Amino acid sequence: MTSLIEAAHAQSDRTISFRRTLHQHPELGLDLPVTRKAVLEEISDLGLTIRLSESTSAVVAELEGASDGPTMILRGDMDALPLREDTGLPFASKVDGVMHACGHDTHVAMLAGAARLLAARRDELAGRVLFFFQPGEEGHHGARYALEEGLLDADPVAGAFALHITSQYTSGTINLRPGPILAAADDFRVVFTGRGGHASAPHNANDPIPAACELVTTLQVALSRRVSVFDPAVLTVGQITAGTTSNIIPATAEIRGTIRTLSEESREDVIQRLRTVAEGVAAAHELSVEVEVVPGYPVTVNDPTFAESVRETTTSLLGAERVAHIDEPLMGAEDFSYVLQRYPGTMAFLGAAPDGTDPEQAAPNHSNLVVFNEAALATGVAVYAAVALDHLHP
Repeated sequence: MTSLIEAAHAQSDRTISFRRTLHQHPELGLDLPVTRKAVLEEISDLGLTIRLSESTSAVVAELEGASDGPTMILRGDMDALPLREDTGLPFASKVDGVMHACGHDTHVAMLAGAARLLAARRDELAGRVLFFFQPGEEGHHGARYALEEGLLDADPVAGAFALHITSQYTSGTINLRPGPILAAADDFRVVFTGRGGHASAPHNANDPIPAACELVTTLQVALSRRVSVFDPAVLTVGQITAGTTSNIIPATAEIRGTIRTLSEESREDVIQRLRTVAEGVAAAHELSVEVEVVPGYPVTVNDPTFAESVRETTTSLLGAERVAHIDEPLMGAEDFSYVLQRYPGTMAFLGAAPDGTDPEQAAPNHSNLVVFNEAALATGVAVYAAVALDHLHP
């Protein structure tokens, strides 16, 4: 483990340089030609077998060990976010309105660094490693496409592992928990339709706005009284659209929001409750209603056995003081959840709060001001490699 940390630090300049190159050229969604080209060039000398997705820019690079054994999947996502960077970094984004604000550039660089470490240690591997460079994590279901294409097919699979960097934890720490670690995320849209008219004569119209307002409060009551506190759910209305001016009653009112849940049972229950409440409010106001739910990512569930093995590996690698337990699931969402539905595995968070900054006060992921401590990247490289080595030892 000591030699692995030393090796990761020895190539730290290369890891950071690659990360900065990626950071300056962010791309959105599933089609990332510049990023894919950079990844292929970075790992071209490692003797890996390359699989390319036909429908996205995904890259799966396979490393064969010295002897037969199972497969380990290591994932790093590649896509950026649609916002203008305001960090002032010397290597800030050169693409207007696009930024690596969630740290996916660091994930790619760390995964490529781990591939370099493991390629030099292939004699210590019984099995194979699939380095999965994934596009489209930010709402585009990139992991699902890769699974559907068969890019991650293997039998048997020892496990799947992913790191996610965050400015919200102490730099150089690994933070994880067994079971649900991230929520399912579904978007919804409710449209009430009544009859428009003049604001001075509401009795001659059928105003959908009061119904929309009632729905917002009724949904909160429904969740607090009908959803178990031991299987929590969050429903947030983020947008209400109705009307064009102050003296006209509109014909329609539209509500949009998001649902976050931590189990498939709760997910199904909340979606059904949304439909029931919306239809009930519409009936009470003699309105028609349309309810649309757009399914998002499933719950991200860490396999308890695999999570414990990762905890043991990282404790041996870094020391117990740098491995922390996450007490409560986070209500963000991740499409690594699709991979964990098929294979046992774990996602963990790599702390990277800037030096001298309280993690709780640091600009968070998805902020146009977020900055990650690059000193943490060597830790991530070593952790990726250590997890693979521990699960594929002869």
